Amino acid sequence: MTEYIRPQILLTNDDSIDSPGLWAAAEALSALGFVHVVAPRVQQTSMGRALPRDSDHVVEEREVLVNGKLWPVYAVGGSPAQAVLHAVLSLMDMKPDLVVSGINYGENVASGVTISGTVGAALEGASFGYPSLAISLQTAVHEHFSLSDRVDFSVAAHFTAFFAEKLLRKQMPFDVDVLKVDVPASATVETPWILTRQSRQRYFEAISTTDPVNGKKHFSYRVLLEEEKIEKNSDLRTVLIDEKVSVTPLSLDLTSRVNFDDLRRLLEE
Repeated sequence: MTEYIRPQILLTNDDSIDSPGLWAAAEALSALGFVHVVAPRVQQTSMGRALPRDSDHVVEEREVLVNGKLWPVYAVGGSPAQAVLHAVLSLMDMKPDLVVSGINYGENVASGVTISGTVGAALEGASFGYPSLAISLQTAVHEHFSLSDRVDFSVAAHFTAFFAEKLLRKQMPFDVDVLKVDVPASATVETPWILTRQSRQRYFEAISTTDPVNGKKHFSYRVLLEEEKIEKNSDLRTVLIDEKVSVTPLSLDLTSRVNFDDLRRLLEE
């Protein structure tokens, strides 16, 4: 991989190397720098930052036509976080200036962000000290695993490039390790963006289902939206209710913001 003069951008996702959202992001980011695409070979939604021991770690080099040019890209037999590890530790011969994960099929909001492979990949990049962006587009649940070409990623691609350019050009404050961007389905390039906090609500509700063929139980999910409980200035309210672009600064530090003296007194009672 060459083109060292330009900013080096590592692009990954959790929807797999075949995702139209990934390639919409690649096209948008190509105006900003040299884009190294290293993504899971198959669908890896909901993997979080997992590093599964049973991943095969096979790396397949492919060629994809982007903007009229053939790009060398890499499909990894592993999770989104493992794709980042392969890119940083073996496939790129210099460190990335930016890690981008997405564009995801489906919004990554509220308490479910720790489940998201899109966010997990960005956190993995941030753990190396690289500026990282996780970007997702609100879609219907039935589209989440579809890789459907009916989903229009053009607006989300605009915001991908917009915030990627900011991260390449500006130093983020301490404790801003990842920018998590969620684009509502109704958004246009003129839609305002808002700085938000992550909602504490459960948005994707887990449900147990039974396979009609073999009778086995497995888990799925559905949207649970209790509008009266949604916090002001949260990612959930901004995307789902206000229909604006949510920009949530995430930290690798998951420590509670509780007053330690108060907590110590409580524990010592």
